[in-house]
Amino acid sequence: MDIFVLYIMKSKMIERLQQELLPLREELKNHPIYKSINDIDDLKKFMESHVFAVWDFMSLLKQLQNHLSCNEIPWSPSGYPKASRLINEIVWGEESDINRNGVAMSHFEMYIEAMKSINAETNEIDYIISTLKKKESIFKILSNSSLPKYIIDFLKFTFEVVNSNNIHVIAAVFTFGREDLIPDMFIQIIKNLKIDTEKELSDIIYYFERHIEVDSDEHGPLALEMIQQLCGNDSEKWEEALKYSKKALQLRIKLWNGILANKKNKLSFA
Repeated sequence: MDIFVLYIMKSKMIERLQQELLPLREELKNHPIYKSINDIDDLKKFMESHVFAVWDFMSLLKQLQNHLSCNEIPWSPSGYPKASRLINEIVWGEESDINRNGVAMSHFEMYIEAMKSINAETNEIDYIISTLKKKESIFKILSNSSLPKYIIDFLKFTFEVVNSNNIHVIAAVFTFGREDLIPDMFIQIIKNLKIDTEKELSDIIYYFERHIEVDSDEHGPLALEMIQQLCGNDSEKWEEALKYSKKALQLRIKLWNGILANKKNKLSFA
């Protein structure tokens, strides 16, 4: 098939994905949860649930790195140099950034640090990570946890995708359901933080600002190129990319709905 024709086909498939996902993305962008975060207690409740999305994001990212970069010895080229560069660049920023005091740490660790600075509970996420270090299955840990269903469902989906080893699906969920969503989401939250105690929020504001800065405009187009390369002209892969991207966004909406309902009911699982 002519290279130009293939390029047009892939471009049209990307456009179709973006169009079909637009209503869910708009629903997320305009979700009432953003306007509900008005004080420290609201922020605590939000962070105590959102931390799980900050954490599981890294497993999607690292699985992409496993597939798109060669992590085996002896080394050999992966065949995806452009995608590998993109993912390695994102890993570098996410896994070993600099906090506001100049100390190297992951964005997840920055988030935990920010939670502790406002006395948000980290017991549940601490338990999951410490139990994982004992080589327990993530699915068994989730089944035995006291987390709300909306968090468990969100996490189970992520790890089902990660464990599928379907690289085009992992890349699609990462691009359309997570990475591509992050800048809009965090800008919205920052705009709606109507809190006077700015000093108390310096860690979390720094975290949000770093996400916006690190998730630069150049990542988006490169991530779309990655999807095009991984799906190629295989219609089944494009359909799977759409299906799983939709589910990722639907579960993010479910997560936001759960956090909002939890807030209204004045409940806490921590």
